[in-house]
Amino acid sequence: MVSTAIDRPFFFARVRQKPFQGRLTQRQVDGLSAILDGWCARTGDDGAATGRRELAYVLATAFHETAASMQPVRETLARTDAEAIRRLDAAFASGRLGTVKAPYWRRDGDHKSWFGRGLVQLTHRRNYEIMSEVTGVDLVSDPCQAMEMDVSVAILIEGMRRGSFTGHRLEDYFGSGREDWVGARKIINGRDRATLVAGHARNFARALSC
Repeated sequence: MVSTAIDRPFFFARVRQKPFQGRLTQRQVDGLSAILDGWCARTGDDGAATGRRELAYVLATAFHETAASMQPVRETLARTDAEAIRRLDAAFASGRLGTVKAPYWRRDGDHKSWFGRGLVQLTHRRNYEIMSEVTGVDLVSDPCQAMEMDVSVAILIEGMRRGSFTGHRLEDYFGSGREDWVGARKIINGRDRATLVAGHARNFARALSC
């Protein structure tokens, strides 16, 4: 029987060139491995092209949302919660967050902040509540758990598979003759940087041999 498992040496050799521009750090390798492991554990990864394309788009999303670090990050790439809040406040005050009507990142009555965290930026209390139900992790009592790799992988994969972020799911764009790399950005954030993320996804797809 021919193995359908992901050829990881081939995968890492290909992604090192594109989209990582010739170099991979150990932390990037660790992050990529965690996503691959999480995907295979949840889907069985039977080698089908449709599933591999979905995985490629998941990887591309994490690549884009984490500034290529492949590690859970805070919004603005801040090192601490306080720094993230300061940076968002400054951007809001200067008018650089034109689509934001209310400063969702400011601490609430319980001294918790609901700015973006993770491999995909999870924002607003309601989304933390939704992903608590999806992952079985109480992110409302401790939103910082979204920065833990295993939790962040679960949020990334299950959120995109189930349509938890915007109502759009991976299967809406891949499978049954569908392969919409640009449109799939609606799973996360409308059309924002859709063509850029699509290019990253195609590079990951080639590395996954799909």
